[in-house]
Amino acid sequence: MPAGYSGTPLLKKIGIKPEMKVLLIDQPNDYYDLLETNISDQLCKKNEIPDLVHLFVKTSKEFETQMKKLKAVCKKNTAITIWVSWYKRSAKIATDVTEDVIRNYALKNDLVDVKVCAVSDVWSGLKLVVPLKLR
Repeated sequence: MPAGYSGTPLLKKIGIKPEMKVLLIDQPNDYYDLLETNISDQLCKKNEIPDLVHLFVKTSKEFETQMKKLKAVCKKNTAITIWVSWYKRSAKIATDVTEDVIRNYALKNDLVDVKVCAVSDVWSGLKLVVPLKLR
C-alpha cells in the first residue's frame, strides 16, 4: 500500500489536477513512482508561474533558502499551494526540519498550514497556502 496508509493516492492527497502547472524542487528520484503517474508534461517551464510547488528539504537552512526564492512566486499567484516535505522521524535520517519549523516559518511569512500527509514511508508533507485575507 502507498504511503499514508489511507489508501488515497498521493496525487489526490496533494491535489495535483491535470490543468495545474507544477514546480518540483529537489524531489526524490522515485517521485513519479510515489505519485503513481508521470506529470512531466505539467512541470513549469522557465518563467511560468506554478499553481502548485512540491519542495523537498533535508535541512532547515535549505528550507528557508528555498522558501525565500518562492516568495516572489507567492506574490504573483496568491492562490498557490506549496507542499513542503521533510524526512519523517521514523525514517531514521538525520534532519533538523520538523512540522513546527515549517509552520513557524510560514506564519512569519504570510502563509498558513492547512493539511499534513504522509508522502512516502520516508517523507512527510505539510501544505502551505496564502491566507484568504491576503489573496
